[in-house]
Amino acid sequence: MGITFDKEQKTFRLDTPGSSYVIAIADEGFPGHAYYGRRLSSSDKTALYLRTEEPPYVPSRNARDRLSFYDSFPAEYPVSGIGDYRPSCFAAHDSLGREAGCLLYSGHRIFSGKPDLPGLPAAFAEDSDSETLELLCRDSCLHLAVTLRYTVFSDTDAIARSVLIRNEGETAVILTRALSASVEWDDLSRDILTLHGSWARERHIQRREAGYGSYAVSSLRGEPGHQDNPFLAVLSREASQESGEVFGANLVYSGNFIAEAYGGQFDTLRMNLGIHPEGFTWQLLPGDSFQTPECILVFSDHGIGGMTRTFHDLYRNHLIRSRFRDADRPVLLNSWEAVYFDIRSEKLLEMASASASLGIELFVLDDGWFGKRDSDNSSLGDWTVNESKLPGGLRALGDDVGKLGMRFGIWVEPEMVSPDSDLYRAHPDWAIAISGREPGLARNQYVLDYSRTDVREYIWGCLKKILSEALVSYVKWDMNRPLSDLGSQALPPDRRGELSHRYVLGLYELLERLVTGFPDILLETCSGGGARFDPGMLYYSPQIWCSDDTDAVERLLIQEGTALVYPLSAIGSHVSDCPNHTVGRTTPIETRALVAMAGTFGYEMDITRIPEEDRSQIPEQIRRYKKHAALIRSGDYYRIAAYRETGTHDCWQVVSKDKRKTIMTYIQVKACPNIRSRRIRLQGLLPGKRYRLEATGEIFGGDCLMYGGWLFGPLKGDAAGVFLEFTLAED
Repeated sequence: MGITFDKEQKTFRLDTPGSSYVIAIADEGFPGHAYYGRRLSSSDKTALYLRTEEPPYVPSRNARDRLSFYDSFPAEYPVSGIGDYRPSCFAAHDSLGREAGCLLYSGHRIFSGKPDLPGLPAAFAEDSDSETLELLCRDSCLHLAVTLRYTVFSDTDAIARSVLIRNEGETAVILTRALSASVEWDDLSRDILTLHGSWARERHIQRREAGYGSYAVSSLRGEPGHQDNPFLAVLSREASQESGEVFGANLVYSGNFIAEAYGGQFDTLRMNLGIHPEGFTWQLLPGDSFQTPECILVFSDHGIGGMTRTFHDLYRNHLIRSRFRDADRPVLLNSWEAVYFDIRSEKLLEMASASASLGIELFVLDDGWFGKRDSDNSSLGDWTVNESKLPGGLRALGDDVGKLGMRFGIWVEPEMVSPDSDLYRAHPDWAIAISGREPGLARNQYVLDYSRTDVREYIWGCLKKILSEALVSYVKWDMNRPLSDLGSQALPPDRRGELSHRYVLGLYELLERLVTGFPDILLETCSGGGARFDPGMLYYSPQIWCSDDTDAVERLLIQEGTALVYPLSAIGSHVSDCPNHTVGRTTPIETRALVAMAGTFGYEMDITRIPEEDRSQIPEQIRRYKKHAALIRSGDYYRIAAYRETGTHDCWQVVSKDKRKTIMTYIQVKACPNIRSRRIRLQGLLPGKRYRLEATGEIFGGDCLMYGGWLFGPLKGDAAGVFLEFTLAED
């Protein structure tokens, strides 16, 4: 790990344990992207990769073709409006109509450690574990100083990138595009991997060939959304789970974003990531600065799985801050699909008592406990307990749950307001809306304007009062609609394009106050399920509700895509009732539990009403999860087979870091007649060692398990599952 500057070559080499990233400064000071890939022993001659020694050359040598230079140069941070007609990262103008002309190298600083990004989530590291490059560029026309920041880590093949833009002039400058990172490859023979979906089917994997023109995933919803995730990977065509080159990029941000791949005329491929420029403006007065969100770049020459494990390690070690990161999470029962809005203390305590007797550790009261909340048509914003439902309030219920030996948690949706609420009647201007136009409703609710200090103070006062008075050890923070009708009564017209980003900054401020003010509370974030499953949220909450769809078969697809980037310890996953409330499918409770184990694990059902045969299995399911929780939380994840590809079965594996233990889950989604056993090859073991199958005591060579494989015979029925545990046999 390290960052070096070759003064003669004018190159910066950023080394991680297994990769190198090279920036070269071309004549006249143009910062160019020279190389990203397997680790290099030196940066000798890498500046040649900029191709400035061939036509059209640099402008000082061939001024007549300056535009041709801009339109072919692999700019490290491409700027629009100067002749580079490919998608750019940066655009700005001033009151005189002058636009950003050119960002040229002005200086640099290399230092140990990684600075924080004020007001934004970002990866962290000790000084001895990281090194940072700040590459200063300037535009002489608008007097802008643009600092490109890069951090490398000693323990992972990842690079954190962000950009700080400062107005050094005497007049205001308006940013209209301020993305976080750009990377360029000099060939199009690659694939693009992205995550897509909708409500209840989030983060399905799509792989396609790169080609000419633009391909983008994005969101203008004020959140990443169910539809796209702020992630994009570029792969070699032959890349598989365990071989080939893969470059992954993930934006540490919870608002509007764009991740774009562009195939250019010279068969180059450019990838840009950052805040979506549509509708975005930011006014920089003299002396003001703007900080972009952080982008995480990952390189793997061990295929998609290598990229996955790098992201998992980085987020577990350098992004999740909660004290629960390395601790066992309590197995919970959530009340939502059990009773919905029909909240009554007697019924809740009946479920809690039955849960405690089975080994469940945390009882979570979901929606319906506040205001006049008998449906989703009212009361959001009125965060006072409805004591006709809960005599004695949350404190009394929490005390009674505590007497059962359980912890107590609640659901909140503090970003929203119902038109039928005391808060909205008193402060209609607190909702995001365009003046003079009736805003659109979604789920019969509006979004509170978190760009306003008074709104944030009101919400913080409500949360602080609730959490201080009741014995709450878990909070599920939900958001059930996107942003629209973007207008704020508190922002002047010339700053209206700042609302979406200011909203996210306001959200981050409140989350920071929550996790620092109540550090012993386990926070799980949520957005209608998985609409805000992004790295920005992981900075505040160690787990995120993965999807409102808890059907075991659907979750195979959802959780495969989620685990492609995000660690299993972050994936909120529950065993729910059958027939499933979303798709109506019935699956065995054993299979539902096996799928939920690839996450934080909990239950969401009225366990007083399920069949006794199902209920009797719960204690063993909890025992199994608790036994393997540390491995699931910290181990290396391998995707062995994917239901989206096989159409019949699914399989994944987790291996301990010391390779002494592994667990594997196999799900037969569809039973097939007259078939032979399926050969499943394990991964990540020590080939020269022997492993014991814990269920039988049989001994197998690590090489046999990995190269020969394990045979799974046909199981009885659809959605049947098998769980295997192997441990290293003593010599």
